[in-house]
Amino acid sequence: MKERWNSFLNPNRVRPSKRQTESDPRNEFESDFGRVIFSPAIRRMHDKTQVFPLTTDDNIHSRLTHSMEVMAIGHSLGLRVVENESFLEKTGQNKEFAHRTIPVILKNACLVHDIGNPPFGHFGETVISHYFTKLFNSQLADGLNFQLSDVEKEDFKYFDGNAQGFRVLTKLQVLNDPNGLNLTYATLGAYLKYPNVGALDKTSLSTKKRGVFQSEKDILSSVLQNCNLIVNGNPTRHPLSFLMEAADSICYLVMDIEDGFNKGWYRFNEIAESLKEIASCEAKIIELNNISGIGSEITKMVEFRIFLIARLVRLAIDNFVNNLEAITEGSYNHELIEDDSSGLSDLLRNFVDQKIFPKRDIQQLELTGHSILTGLLDYYIEFIFHESKHYRKRAKNMVSGSIIRASLIENGIDDFDGLSDYYKLRVIVDFITGMTDQFALQQYQKLSGQKII
Repeated sequence: MKERWNSFLNPNRVRPSKRQTESDPRNEFESDFGRVIFSPAIRRMHDKTQVFPLTTDDNIHSRLTHSMEVMAIGHSLGLRVVENESFLEKTGQNKEFAHRTIPVILKNACLVHDIGNPPFGHFGETVISHYFTKLFNSQLADGLNFQLSDVEKEDFKYFDGNAQGFRVLTKLQVLNDPNGLNLTYATLGAYLKYPNVGALDKTSLSTKKRGVFQSEKDILSSVLQNCNLIVNGNPTRHPLSFLMEAADSICYLVMDIEDGFNKGWYRFNEIAESLKEIASCEAKIIELNNISGIGSEITKMVEFRIFLIARLVRLAIDNFVNNLEAITEGSYNHELIEDDSSGLSDLLRNFVDQKIFPKRDIQQLELTGHSILTGLLDYYIEFIFHESKHYRKRAKNMVSGSIIRASLIENGIDDFDGLSDYYKLRVIVDFITGMTDQFALQQYQKLSGQKII
């Protein structure tokens, strides 16, 4: 196990770094953070849906504020891990070295964990995957004849924001070479929740989704090899990816509930009622019910949020350290906060499913997002694949130049028309998924003639 952990923390990159380490006190993972934080893809998350599409309420989480909170929890998890003597003994890590590596890698992976999500949140992923399933089933009837293999079609039919994020990190944040942000193998490994380019297998955490597209399969192979993430011939999750996923789950469960509370959709006593069967929660609720006066409801919510996060953080750390051998060998098949006899995460998830997602406000705007994304895909596919070069030229000029440049560089050509059908569709999806909610709305209005300026 100790040798494998040295591989898990591999500081090397696909392209060797050119930075001047003599004058830069940062290590490679701290350099990763700088590369990520200044990337345009991170900035665009400020106007992407977390739960509430196209919201003008500044108190409600965007995809960026959610990611920043996940980063904070992930960093905290990393600090707790490297202070755990059992972890240090099992992995053979030096505490001082571990402090400069593991928390930083987790901070990086957590900040970018949603960087590939399309406009309108997870429903946007559903819209895109359903769109291409229908398109490929009807392409002959519509006079289209895309030259894609079955596995290439599955990249679009099984579209997932995690796979798109891996493409953003490794290809699309491009200057003049095909390596994107050129992050360390360790950061890329920790980001990969689903190191899978093949068939879906819901029985395994690593293969339940298409986590990497065919266009990045060579990079995935390099990450797996350099981080020693292949066991018995099969790819396995990077151990730190379990902690990244735990940080994400903790934030979206607890903070989504607080967002709904701030929207006025329920009161604190409804939250308390749903969790009172858990002894530790009941004790905390009794304590909080002694708070009264002006602002007492908000105070109770904030105090309970802090309590829930702390409890779930402890649970994640305990499960991570206690199951470290199985995690390292790829045989642990649970999310850390769900491996819990009390069922706290299940109760939180049930509350979110019952009290937040069915709200008409959310569902109406999600269907608006469906119209926008479907409309954009319709227009760009029609124009990019149009028989007339005049349509193709105008459509190409509307697509982000950096997106087109990235695709030309990765294919080693200088003519857009020379791209395969797979990569032309990749360009369209790369462009649309990178849009903010508002920009997607504006583009759709312009292309459909609803708005001229």
